[in-house]
Amino acid sequence: MKKTVLFAIVAILASCSQKQVQDYPIRGVTFSHVHFTDGLLAEKERIVRENTIPFAFRKCEETGRIANFARAAGLDTTKFTGLRYDDSDVFKVMEAASYSLATKYDAALDQYMDSLIALVGAAQEPDGYLYTIRTSGGLDVDPKAGPERWNDIALSHELYNVGHMYEAAVAHYYATGKTAFLDIAKRNADLIYNTFLVPGRKIASGHEEIELALVKLYRATGDRRYLDLSHFLLECRGYCGNDPKPVAQQYEAIGHAVRGVYRFMAIVDNAVLCGDQAYRTAIDSLWNDVTGRKMYLTGGLGSYREKERFGEAYFLPDEETHCETCAGVGSCMWNYRMFCLTGESRYFDIFERTLYNNVLHGISDDGMKFFYANVLQCSPYTFDWEREWARIKPKSRLRRSHRLPWFETSCCPTNLARILLSMPGYVYALGENSLYVNLFTAGHSAFETAAGEPVELRCETAYPYDGDVRLTLEKAPVKATALRIRIPGWAQGHPVPGALYTYLNDTPSLPVVLVNGEAATYATEKGYAVLDRKWKNGDVVDVRFEMPLRFVKADNRVEAVRGRIAVERGPIIFSAILPENGKDIRSCEISPEDHFEEQEAQGFVTLMDTDRQLMFIPYYRHAQEGITQMSVWIRKQ
Repeated sequence: MKKTVLFAIVAILASCSQKQVQDYPIRGVTFSHVHFTDGLLAEKERIVRENTIPFAFRKCEETGRIANFARAAGLDTTKFTGLRYDDSDVFKVMEAASYSLATKYDAALDQYMDSLIALVGAAQEPDGYLYTIRTSGGLDVDPKAGPERWNDIALSHELYNVGHMYEAAVAHYYATGKTAFLDIAKRNADLIYNTFLVPGRKIASGHEEIELALVKLYRATGDRRYLDLSHFLLECRGYCGNDPKPVAQQYEAIGHAVRGVYRFMAIVDNAVLCGDQAYRTAIDSLWNDVTGRKMYLTGGLGSYREKERFGEAYFLPDEETHCETCAGVGSCMWNYRMFCLTGESRYFDIFERTLYNNVLHGISDDGMKFFYANVLQCSPYTFDWEREWARIKPKSRLRRSHRLPWFETSCCPTNLARILLSMPGYVYALGENSLYVNLFTAGHSAFETAAGEPVELRCETAYPYDGDVRLTLEKAPVKATALRIRIPGWAQGHPVPGALYTYLNDTPSLPVVLVNGEAATYATEKGYAVLDRKWKNGDVVDVRFEMPLRFVKADNRVEAVRGRIAVERGPIIFSAILPENGKDIRSCEISPEDHFEEQEAQGFVTLMDTDRQLMFIPYYRHAQEGITQMSVWIRKQ
């Protein structure tokens, strides 16, 4: 039986290898060609560049994460410190630093990166193996690393670590043109290819990551073996490891949320590049399951703190939830791939919701404090629990009411750094004779269309707090081009693509579009306003999205928030706040008939329910100025 399964996997892999490699019909404009100039995302990019990256590198030094590479290289004789997966944090900061170098060159950072890459290379064993805890002899520090190579792949994170290394190496190559880091990644991938794929040895990483990273390595090098290895590793799932079913038969999201979305990304990549229709069917079902039954209003994923996992359908507790920041980051990347496959705006609706709420909630204004979990309610009960937990385990990553500067497992701070510095690469995308505008943020971009024609585009806007967007084609394509401007779901009268959340006041408000000051008619296709014409230099497109307050209710099967409503304005979710020692936030009520006053200060909008004297702030700003009670969902009067 085991031989039959193995032969089936090899046969499927061989079939994939013989197929002509396909690709996404839509591709994003590379992050290095888009430069933010103003607004919320520009500010976050600046903070991550100036504060988060140096802070994260410093913490990696202070905690021994970087020293572990020196220990593995024999340059430091002290004992390994930390956890078996700490290598990945260093790689993620290096990836973020590469994005920073590409968008704003820093000679000192460039030199520091070169020194780190040399250290990583020195830690790599002659055959390409790279896992500092084993090479440095630190197995007694964290026994889950396993006694021998690949011995306990379900727990060791050997493949998870190097997956993040591949992503960092590819980002550095694209940013600098240097190949030293890429060569390290290739040597390691070659080892894994020869160790597992060539002999047909089944393996399934306990924490998915390498599967999607191999696709990036394939794209950077053109070496088809890396794509084949990615497909092979996915095909092994269900036959070994923790997956109960093969990938092509996975239709429901279960288990660890972060590992899930990382796997989903790799499934989409392989569905497209290998032309695997069974994968396509599976990923559509998984997306419908997640967004229709298991996603929080903020875009957060993961209902259980225990094992950080998806819950059952409609089980979405707001106070005892998890919603790990890494799951939000992964969800954005997954939905981006789904858009590139289909050209449908609904995927970017989820991307935007998750970015502005779940992801940004994870990082402080100064970029040096973080949430690991992102709850939707902090009540007096939460604070009592916090104090007791702090007394028992002060360094716990499960602190819920305020951000912490670092965690024993610091995947979230490093993930935030890389997603926010790569954000320029998600704004625009190109299809055949089409230019997609997916995110609205002030900036200047210079790139080439799919046909190779140069384009320069300027965007002026105060989005997400203002709905006016101006696009100026400073250099227009010569050929007629369809400018496709995303009409957010919230502007069309629905917060999410399905019925998990709906508006009480659901009147759609489609945008007004002007071209050179005159009202323009436009077609709507797949959630985009389409202006298909021959453009000329200096053409200006103005788009106006109305941003009324919206009141949201959940499907009645979401028991945790039944009878409660939430407040949105544009893509921003607001949360009610009270002083820590104020009345219980759970006893507050609001009505859609209440009068709300908007106030703008320090670059964001707050709301005051003057009938209840209840303050609402953007959810992502919770606990920026100290500990408060907070709730996204408020009892409806």
